[in-house]
Amino acid sequence: MGFESFICRRYLKAGRRQGFISLISLISISGVALGVTALIVVLAVMTGFTQELRNKILGVNSHIIVQRLTGSISDYQRLLPIILNQKGVIGATPYIYAQTMISSGASNTGVVLRGIDPTTASSVLSLAGQMQSGNLMDLKPDPDRPHQRPGVIIGKQLARKLRVVRHDKIRLLASSGPLTPMGIIPKILTCEVVGIFDTGMYEYDSSLAYVSLVTARSFLNMGNEVHGLELKVADIYQAGTIAAALMDALGPSYVAKDWMMMNKNLFSALKLEKTGMFIALVLIVLVAAFNIISTLIMVVMEKTKDIAILKSMGATSKSIMRIFIYEGLIIGLSGTLIGVAGGLGICKLLSRYHFIKLPSDVYPMTTLPVKILPLDVTLIAVSAVLITFLATLYPSWQAARVNPAEALRY
Repeated sequence: MGFESFICRRYLKAGRRQGFISLISLISISGVALGVTALIVVLAVMTGFTQELRNKILGVNSHIIVQRLTGSISDYQRLLPIILNQKGVIGATPYIYAQTMISSGASNTGVVLRGIDPTTASSVLSLAGQMQSGNLMDLKPDPDRPHQRPGVIIGKQLARKLRVVRHDKIRLLASSGPLTPMGIIPKILTCEVVGIFDTGMYEYDSSLAYVSLVTARSFLNMGNEVHGLELKVADIYQAGTIAAALMDALGPSYVAKDWMMMNKNLFSALKLEKTGMFIALVLIVLVAAFNIISTLIMVVMEKTKDIAILKSMGATSKSIMRIFIYEGLIIGLSGTLIGVAGGLGICKLLSRYHFIKLPSDVYPMTTLPVKILPLDVTLIAVSAVLITFLATLYPSWQAARVNPAEALRY
């Protein structure tokens, strides 16, 4: 960089008389560092929240569901080989979905009842890994115990509300009973709690109950039908493409919905919120950029005589401009590097020690999630450097316009 970098370093090391300018430079560096730190931490938290929420949702729900447009599916056994042969599909299981009442001796409430096949459900859902007590296979009827009560698996919060533990009895009530002149007589099924699961999401843990497919069919008078098929794919980001291919393979009577389509509003809102936070926090870096502008303007005013002497000795306007651009960039780069180090350090502390606890009945996780994406950090660093570079242009241009004759005269 030649003599420009040498003079730039001399100007940054302000003497006793220019101590105020040096203080403003430190404030500018601190402003850039705080802005970059805040951006990295906030975007890492929002990315972590989105990813954790997605994992929670996909832990309970499947990646793709296949349904019949006209109602229930009676020949799902015929569809399974077609679906499993589709590229990218690694698991499939039938399901039944219904809203019922659940009652114990202490309390009662409405629940979403899901009938699943215990044999194939573990290849699609993460329920087996979320069991707090019991086992998914406990839902399967035992042929050696013909008078065994049907099993049911409920969420942790629902068990707490009903005041039941494993092996307690509960009752399911559905409107699938006979129709009389007085109305529909609710059908009642007494079940045994064979397991309790904990997904970490209050909404699921307080409103979901699982029974076997056989039990759900009998309870809801569905014969051999199911409401649909749940699928798991190898790459969740290819779920939309796979769903479109499945609709072509199964024909117009069936529809396939991927997880992004079913939760489009939620994830679109989170993405918009992340973009909004990025724009809002960039304003902190813009404030620091104005500090850089004021610092460089004061340096130009202070060094007008030096600029005139340099020009008289043969320095070009471009060389003078480079001196102050380098000075602003050093301030911006220093602040950016400090901010990146501070942001990554804070994120590491948050992810390791979990200082901030979240109420489980409000948020789908108990601790503040943090996920650092290299692309986010790169975007933040490049944006900060670009903003500080733009902030140096006007003061540098003013310095290059100094007329040496007038400056030396006055």
